[in-house]
Amino acid sequence: MAQIREYQIEIGSADIDDLHTRLRLTRFPDQETPGDWSQGVPLQYMKEIRDYWLNSYDWKSREALLNQWPGYLTNIEGLDIHFLHIRSRNQSAKPLILTHGWPGSMIEFQKVIAPLTDPEHHGGAAEDAFHLVIPTLPGFGFSGKPTSPGWGVEKIARAWNELMLRLGYTRYLAQGGDWGSMVTTMIGVQNLGMCAGLHVNMPNVGPDPETMNELTELEQRALAGMKFYKNHDSGYAKLQSTRPQTLGYGLADSPIGQAAWILEKFYQWMDCDGHPENVASRDELLDNIMMYWLPDAGASSARIYWESFGKGNRNPVELPTGMSIFPKEIFLTSERWARKRYTNLIHFNVMEKGGHFAAFEQPELFVKELRDCFRLIPFTV
Repeated sequence: MAQIREYQIEIGSADIDDLHTRLRLTRFPDQETPGDWSQGVPLQYMKEIRDYWLNSYDWKSREALLNQWPGYLTNIEGLDIHFLHIRSRNQSAKPLILTHGWPGSMIEFQKVIAPLTDPEHHGGAAEDAFHLVIPTLPGFGFSGKPTSPGWGVEKIARAWNELMLRLGYTRYLAQGGDWGSMVTTMIGVQNLGMCAGLHVNMPNVGPDPETMNELTELEQRALAGMKFYKNHDSGYAKLQSTRPQTLGYGLADSPIGQAAWILEKFYQWMDCDGHPENVASRDELLDNIMMYWLPDAGASSARIYWESFGKGNRNPVELPTGMSIFPKEIFLTSERWARKRYTNLIHFNVMEKGGHFAAFEQPELFVKELRDCFRLIPFTV
């Protein structure tokens, strides 16, 4: 049997000292001209982040929080994959793999781990229990960094299937958002026989040309969102999908540069009423940034765009699939558009609040959506 090794995050004092030195030596740019977020993260906010990160943020206490969950490494196709594996006390719980995206991390899922594994103490029933597997994408966090091309969403989907089999799960469910949605969708496309069903919170579908003369209000908002993304919000993706290495030098060298690169997307994609700290605490935001800074993952995480952005097959998904459409999602879709690709759509719900980082922003709604969806899928372990 392939080896699975226990793994805890342990960052030495030298790495934290280096971070603090770089923060003290930050050279800031001049202030944005409009005085808002339209040119990127405002200077005043980044100065506040720098001061807090340097003087108040306590990595060791945050590290201890992360290490409360059992972590592991296993090598799949020559690459170490870092993952959390949290088994429910309910032995009949359903195995569920949760996949993050960019610029997210396993941090996104911390608030939903207890409700999903122990539903009877969090508003659910025993049959709502899940054994959770939360892997870190290749090149992200403390997973290994690919040293040659090839780790696109198709290969990651196959690796996730191998991971679940390696853990002894011959039947499982899969969920994801952002790149996690694309990996989860690819698990459905490949349909290797072990995955029983999916849930995604950013479906991988485009507009249906046959509906353009009778668009619903949701579809109109979806098209407006796509236009905004193309004109004002997609520069990061163009850089990461074409020149991730060039971008990586700045992200590897400057913690403030790495932080701003991420924080701007949390502002833009969260349903946060104008400020990310209206939804997530400053510590939580910095925890997520540390998943990129500490392992020097700025360039390696960006390469998933080079591998897969705008690429890959668009084959239909026949596995039972549920979708939750949060209003501040980057790309919205309607049920009829979604059914064009996801041919066995069993759950579709348009939410009243929440954004791109669903589990991070609205953990209670996220948990309810997964319960409602996966109750509809016949499942025997």
